[in-house]
Amino acid sequence: MNSKRLFQSVAEQIAQLIDEGAYPPGTRLPGERELAEKLGVSRVTIREAEIALQAVGRLEIKTGSGVYVSENKPLVGDALPSASAFEVTEARLLVESESAALAAHHISDEAIARLEILVERMRTGTPEEADEADEQFHLTIAESSNNAAMVHTIQSLWRMREEIPEVKATYQAVCIHDAESRTEEHRAVFDALKARDPAGARAAMREHFHRLLENMLEATERKALEEVQQQASQSRERFLAAAKIG
Repeated sequence: MNSKRLFQSVAEQIAQLIDEGAYPPGTRLPGERELAEKLGVSRVTIREAEIALQAVGRLEIKTGSGVYVSENKPLVGDALPSASAFEVTEARLLVESESAALAAHHISDEAIARLEILVERMRTGTPEEADEADEQFHLTIAESSNNAAMVHTIQSLWRMREEIPEVKATYQAVCIHDAESRTEEHRAVFDALKARDPAGARAAMREHFHRLLENMLEATERKALEEVQQQASQSRERFLAAAKIG
């Protein structure tokens, strides 16, 4: 569907059905299989669309119960703070490490299987597919924590990552530069969750974000050095031009 991710298009279709009254506030959505058949996509795409709609307040995913149309106003349009990539990543380190530890206690076999697919997609997919898999990996872990406050906080941090231009640009530069390490770190988190090891999941997630912060510092230093070199080159050219005129 052009450059738009399939799950985003499906999310828009579900939101339109909600707005048209097909699924009133407070009611339970049909199951993934039924929606997949109705919209002509896979169950995985339906699940991704539902997570995206929960992130903006249109749906509420209740583990063991189903997916419900939210009775609250959507979060779309909520102002985001002026935060740097370092601040967002520090917050993610603190929150998502504990989210992973909680998830290790509660995660289902279905969620484990989904995480494994997402890690493989990070390894073999295009940069766009890898980024999408990365996001769904972290949101799946958040859902598996069975903590609504934790889920909301992590969704908000992902909005900052994707919607604050400077933050998004920094993440894209770092993640593309070190894609292999990113995949390995997510695999370590997955392995700990599969083993239902809370301490291991926490440590693996913290290591992932520590590495990310280090790479951000290196990228910032490289950029600063490039700017200094560019300024020096320009100054040298002006000096040589002036010397020729003299």
